Amino acid sequence: MLKFFYNGIKENGGKLQKAYYSIGGWTTFPEQMITIYALGYSRFSSEIQESFCVQNDSDSMTDYFCKDIVRVMPGDKYYRDVLAAYIMQQEHRKKIRAKREAA
Repeated sequence: MLKFFYNGIKENGGKLQKAYYSIGGWTTFPEQMITIYALGYSRFSSEIQESFCVQNDSDSMTDYFCKDIVRVMPGDKYYRDVLAAYIMQQEHRKKIRAKREAA
């Protein structure tokens, strides 16, 4: 069972895997698609890789390294949970911006 937070994904009692979310902006995918990007260059856990199609185009032969990316489409099993995490992320960012502007 995966749980989605504003700053990442947790699997059954496991450690938080840091990530951030982005929605829409693609011409070849639905506008409501949410993309999850791993923070840093560590790979998502096997449970996340089993639950989603994780994309990583790294090529160590040419020293080209990418972060893990997950695309979540409307209608996918975890779409509502990921959307809720995206909304929480945006609210968290608004609070941080407000604090910085107030200082």
